Amino acid sequence: MELKVGDKAPQLLGVNQDGKEITLDQFKGKKVILYFYPKDNTPGCSAEACSLRDGYSELQNAGYEVIGVSKDSQKSHRGFIEKKELPFNLISDEELTLQNQFGVWQEKKMCGRAYMGTVRKTFIIDENGIIEKIIDKVNTKDSANQVLNGK
Repeated sequence: MELKVGDKAPQLLGVNQDGKEITLDQFKGKKVILYFYPKDNTPGCSAEACSLRDGYSELQNAGYEVIGVSKDSQKSHRGFIEKKELPFNLISDEELTLQNQFGVWQEKKMCGRAYMGTVRKTFIIDENGIIEKIIDKVNTKDSANQVLNGK
């Protein structure tokens, strides 16, 4: 199953870096930027997180909240947040529940070898929990502007 534009997003998003349950209801009246990334502390994922960090106040002023999702542990997320000074929640999806719901856990290929992994994708969820936009080609170094300016 892969969620598409116009679909209702799951209410329960998962557990954050501190073990707290995160739901869409906690962000009523805001749009949610739910971004999926492969791994904490890797170059592309760090660039994406830092772009969203650097644009965070502008994103908040525009009515957005940012939430990152990967299969890394809560402990890994806490370290990533501390190291990169991230002001937003990271969901630990070790069981791949959310990634499977959003269709981002897919077969990937590198050096001719096939393996399962997280496809980098950003979902914009409106104030009513409906997927408004999906960014398939994420510009990791400029992801905040990509959301704000639709580029």
